[in-house]
Amino acid sequence: MKNEVIEKHKKNILYIHGFNSSPQSLKAQQTKQYLSEYFPDINFYCPQIKSSPTAAIAQLTQILKSNSGTWSIMGSSLGGYFSTYLSEKYQYPAVIINPAVRPFELLNDYLGEQTNPYTNEVYTVTEQYIDDLKALEQQEITKKHYLVMVQTGDEVLDYQQAVNKYQQCQLIVQQGGDHSFVNYSELLPKIAQFFKL
Repeated sequence: MKNEVIEKHKKNILYIHGFNSSPQSLKAQQTKQYLSEYFPDINFYCPQIKSSPTAAIAQLTQILKSNSGTWSIMGSSLGGYFSTYLSEKYQYPAVIINPAVRPFELLNDYLGEQTNPYTNEVYTVTEQYIDDLKALEQQEITKKHYLVMVQTGDEVLDYQQAVNKYQQCQLIVQQGGDHSFVNYSELLPKIAQFFKL
């Protein structure tokens, strides 16, 4: 019985990297290092996300379902879009960093063969890929579930889209910066506070 109680209160964090990224990305590594140093009891999951939206969601759902305890979700860029879908589906808190709000529009420019620079995986962005992304869009969001961090200097995404969509949520808008979110590590204590670690 005691073990069951421990399992139930076990805290897990799922970090979802962005498009053509990996668990080796700087933010993922900084998050992992910070948690292991300050919150060693937290289970941190940061898988290499599958390349198609449908396969990625199935993969992430499997992780969420196969581990007991409570979950919090983090996502960067396209990972922020996936995080929003999963947060609404399972009602988990989520921290999203420079999130993609309408990636199905942005990735029209990426139709065709892609190579992930981290893994060297070659795959194809198709019309079906775009349609599958569109199907994950969440029109309504639960405002209390989100801490949203954007930088106005994001050269990949229009930060204003995120400000507009998540305006009722906890929102951190930093002037300047870029898509990688400069000085991200300085906000890790704020993230820990939001997740009530």
